[in-house]
Amino acid sequence: MPVLDKLVIIPTYNEKENIGKIVPTVLSLAGNFHVLVIDDGSPDGTAAIVKEMQRNNPDRLFIVERSGKLGLGTAYIAGFKWALEHGYEYIFEMDADFSHNPNDLIRLHEACVHGADVAVGSRYTKGGKVVNWPWDRIFISKGGAMYTKMITWMPVQDPTAGFVCYKAKVLKAIPLDEVRFIGYAFQIEMKYRAWKAGFKLKEVPITFIDRKEGVSKMTKGIVKEAMYGVWKMRKF
Repeated sequence: MPVLDKLVIIPTYNEKENIGKIVPTVLSLAGNFHVLVIDDGSPDGTAAIVKEMQRNNPDRLFIVERSGKLGLGTAYIAGFKWALEHGYEYIFEMDADFSHNPNDLIRLHEACVHGADVAVGSRYTKGGKVVNWPWDRIFISKGGAMYTKMITWMPVQDPTAGFVCYKAKVLKAIPLDEVRFIGYAFQIEMKYRAWKAGFKLKEVPITFIDRKEGVSKMTKGIVKEAMYGVWKMRKF
């Protein structure tokens, strides 16, 4: 197994309430997970907190600082490229706000070790669930998942999921510079491109818990992008 085995990419914008907790939690997991924070110029000092933590974890915690709020999708693309350049075999997407349980990283990794090329932490597959979301947010999310499946025929119950493990070969096969979208549509597009390329996607049931601290980055523009974006993906 490669020395540089598992990298968890965590995009941040104003996550000072969470970043000092989520990073140590991930680093404490069995399996020697590494963490890469992609910070989009957070004015609240998120990057400074990460740099302070780097003093104790210089070989396992890394940060890429960008000059402004450039979008979730571009943050992950930057992280994917960094991970491939540094030779990681398993690359994870994860939120900073504990809506994704860090312990589930182990289950996503195991799914890829045992045959999946992409493991999706799924709220809507059997055994998955959502906690503390208002009904309208659940309606939009589940409706978006059904809408996406109807248009793309992609066999994924939770296509907008942002808790994912990719094998490096998947990210090498996807033309990352051609990925178009930056919000929830980005999450759909990455899974769709992987599926169309013939890779095996497996959903791992998770419990998604709404953030307790910080502010959600959801906007109407992100929802609109996803609604129209899935039609454009059929041309890929």
